[in-house]
Amino acid sequence: MSGETILSVDKLRVGFGKGKRQVTALRDVSFALERGRTLALVGESGSGKSVTSLALMGLLPPGGKVLSGEMVFTDSRGTRHALHSTGPDAYRNLRGPGLSMIFQEPMSSLNPLFTVGDQIGEMVLLHEDLDARARRRRVIEMLELVEIPGAANRIDSYPHEMSGGMRQRVMIAMAMICNPALLIADEPTTALDVTIQAQILDLMRRLQKDLGMSILFITHDMGVVAEMADDVAVMYAGAVVEQASVTRLFDAPRHPYTQGLLNSIPKSAPAAEGRLVPIPGSVPALTALPPGCAFAPRCRFAEPACQTPVQLQPKAPAHLAACIHDMAGAA
Repeated sequence: MSGETILSVDKLRVGFGKGKRQVTALRDVSFALERGRTLALVGESGSGKSVTSLALMGLLPPGGKVLSGEMVFTDSRGTRHALHSTGPDAYRNLRGPGLSMIFQEPMSSLNPLFTVGDQIGEMVLLHEDLDARARRRRVIEMLELVEIPGAANRIDSYPHEMSGGMRQRVMIAMAMICNPALLIADEPTTALDVTIQAQILDLMRRLQKDLGMSILFITHDMGVVAEMADDVAVMYAGAVVEQASVTRLFDAPRHPYTQGLLNSIPKSAPAAEGRLVPIPGSVPALTALPPGCAFAPRCRFAEPACQTPVQLQPKAPAHLAACIHDMAGAA
């Protein structure tokens, strides 16, 4: 571990809409990722994970904008980039060799009218000065690196001619062909079966080790977090509610929401002991957040004091949680 911060997000606020119809999707989100490590952003659907990734990539949909806060990326040369104030042209140069992203659904992210080789090669065409023959060799090498069999033939395949697992490998190849310093993976295994998911996670770990990149891994699956992450930031209703190393988080979660996520993981135990414990209710609409702690309506530890906003605060060394309670030992 280098201890060098490659990505720093500080009090990020993102909104959609205008005026009285504006909805704040991210509320003072802060976290940091060290070079060479994996940080998992975890939470239920609607917690703000994907909006965070799109904000980092400068790909917020129409109507979305950064309201305040900072996002600072430090590239492999040590140059700092203030992403919150980076323009479209500068972002285009930064995506690829600096920041890259694997999207959730490969079939909807790949263009059905072009071969996978053309789509991967476009990244090289934009960022490197290689002729067509050298570019094709580079794409084949990348397909081999992500373990697609018969890469020299598969380069001319269309997305619909590939399985879901192979399409996801194509997405990884596309994201990594320019050797990015930071890879953002937005639920890259959600649509895959368990066997293919394990293969993709193994592949990403190996490529990270070989290439020395940092990964921001977005998921709702705590089992995947345990496999992939060095550090974890738990999000709920557009805010970070807990931060810690993966070991500290799993050993002693300090926020009731994190405890609920961990209790919902299937366990191998006798039927009476292995029953899942669901979190009651659902994530509140961003237009109707409760006062104070957004998780309070679903929390069995809630009390009147929870109606006052709570910021992240130290609960243990290098362990932050946004809760008025000390949850150590609670289950």
